Amino acid sequence: MSSCRYSLIHRLEIKEEARQQLRALPKEQRRNTGRRLDALQSNLSGDVKKLTAKTREYRLRAGSLRVLFTLENDLISVYAVRDRKNAYE
Repeated sequence: MSSCRYSLIHRLEIKEEARQQLRALPKEQRRNTGRRLDALQSNLSGDVKKLTAKTREYRLRAGSLRVLFTLENDLISVYAVRDRKNAYE
């Protein structure tokens, strides 16, 4: 008998503010962030931490950037992409 692994593909929504922040990044940072979001979407992999115990807010580390998102069932909703120095303001 072979064992099957199922992976849930999460839906990805990027809010308009986060889209603008992504567009403002240099091409290589944008590419790197996109690869990390692809990995996050396919199996929630990457350097992810929950921000607070009471909310469903998380952050994904992508080099010096922080991708801030919420996770609701199978929906990843990215609301900000910021430099680590001011990501949590």
